[in-house]
Amino acid sequence: MRRPRGEPGPRAPRPTEGATCAGPGESWSPSPNSMLRVLLSAQTSPTRLSGLLVIPPVQPCCLGPSKWGDWPPGGGPSTGHVQGLQRLLEQARSPGELLRWLGQNPTKVRAHHYPVALRRLGQLLGSRPRPPPVEQATLQDLSQLIIRNCPAFDMHTIHVCLHLAVLLGFPADGPLVRALEQERRLRLPPKPPPPLSSLLRGGQRLEAALSCPRFLRYPRQHLISSLAETRPEELTPHVMVLLAQHLARHRLREPQLLEAIARFLVVQENQLSSKVVQKLVLPFGRLNYLPLEQQFMPCLERILAREAGVAPLATVNILMSLCQLRCLPFRALHFVFSPGFINYISGTPHALIVRRYLSLLDTAVELELPGYRGPRLPRRQQVPIFPQPLITDRARCKYSHKDIVAEGLRQLLGEEKYRQDLTVPPGYCTDFLLCVGSSGAVLPVRTQAPFLPYPPRSCPQGQAACSPTTRDPAQRVVLVLRERWHFCRDGRVLLGSRALRERHLGLMGYQLLPLPFEELESQRGLPQLKSYLRQKLQALGLRWGPEGG
Repeated sequence: MRRPRGEPGPRAPRPTEGATCAGPGESWSPSPNSMLRVLLSAQTSPTRLSGLLVIPPVQPCCLGPSKWGDWPPGGGPSTGHVQGLQRLLEQARSPGELLRWLGQNPTKVRAHHYPVALRRLGQLLGSRPRPPPVEQATLQDLSQLIIRNCPAFDMHTIHVCLHLAVLLGFPADGPLVRALEQERRLRLPPKPPPPLSSLLRGGQRLEAALSCPRFLRYPRQHLISSLAETRPEELTPHVMVLLAQHLARHRLREPQLLEAIARFLVVQENQLSSKVVQKLVLPFGRLNYLPLEQQFMPCLERILAREAGVAPLATVNILMSLCQLRCLPFRALHFVFSPGFINYISGTPHALIVRRYLSLLDTAVELELPGYRGPRLPRRQQVPIFPQPLITDRARCKYSHKDIVAEGLRQLLGEEKYRQDLTVPPGYCTDFLLCVGSSGAVLPVRTQAPFLPYPPRSCPQGQAACSPTTRDPAQRVVLVLRERWHFCRDGRVLLGSRALRERHLGLMGYQLLPLPFEELESQRGLPQLKSYLRQKLQALGLRWGPEGG
């Protein structure tokens, strides 16, 4: 006759002491119920038993489908039975009932059921008289059972078993506690690398730290700052190049370290080649930092004069960094714009990249150096500077606000009144460009020349660049996205390439409307973003729609 659900069945016959029944094809193993018999028969003080009451309720854990493991959440055909058994254990009214639920449901018992049963048992036995003495064989069976299965336990189960082992009086140097402690240590997160040995010299410590892959992947600014205390005579070009590359790669604008690189460059001027110097000056341009070292620029001018004909690409790279700092030396420009230098680099493998850099230098001369009277890059040699979005923007496009801003402008203005990712002469890619009439009305782009002429031509005082299509004063507004990665880390300083782009666009006659990432990130959804863009455009006096034309 089938018994009602939830009612304990007849007690199974008790096996002989020290033996358990093995199923077909199974090897002999201690019974898991011996864990409970320990508490029933252990010489445990009421204080230790009361400690069982403070263990938090045990949550089901996923240990994988094994003999004592559980199926993943939502998987396995007996998930409901496993959870039902846990509820029955938590509601057991006596130790005997706990044993019957575990003994009669061997296929439903999982590893996390035993901490549940032990906690409930501690609650039941907390007010009972002391049980009879525990037998040593039962303790050994319990230890071996947990030691054998603890590799499949999760961290919470291991902590609970360790706590119970201490309460039950298992020795701290015994095999059970040692095994559980070993499993606990294996699950701890890896410790950080030990500090560099004090036996190494300062330069050696710096090189070892910067060469460590973990250090390169997880930069620590306070650690880098501490390395600046190394004495100059202990530094080598290789170490300083590693430091410069690290600062540039991770956008770390650390004045103390950058000044150390500048001093090293000045002190070691005669021993450094231009190929090394180009790597040392890279972070200054990228991080938009002009060092306070007074001999920094005179030193670089002397190196360029000495090495310009030896390494053309390195020479142009140094000038690119100085261009971002607005510190272009006239003598070096005379050399790189000379016909002999241009003819020489035309036959080299890196001719295209050098011509692109020379085109940027020529733009800087046009816009920022009105007093320069030397040779210029011939028009036939000029190429677009940055004909497409920069690599960092393409790599982080999924984190950019460009798509949602484009959708906001589409709904606010209409597709015909803005252009996205338009490259304007001499080769700068703009985020969003608007054409604005003299009355402030946003005009359809197709009816206007989308960009201003380059080189810029003069207009009457107080007017914007003149539109060649309408002959009326026109204005070009560029919405500039300032994403988080456009800045130096932990600062508000634009990277050198971004500052150069915005500076040149402004000098060519474009009106810039920056959209900082903090403001964009604070907009919750498209409606708020449209309201934000409307306020930004109206602050410039722009009009659109039926009233704006």
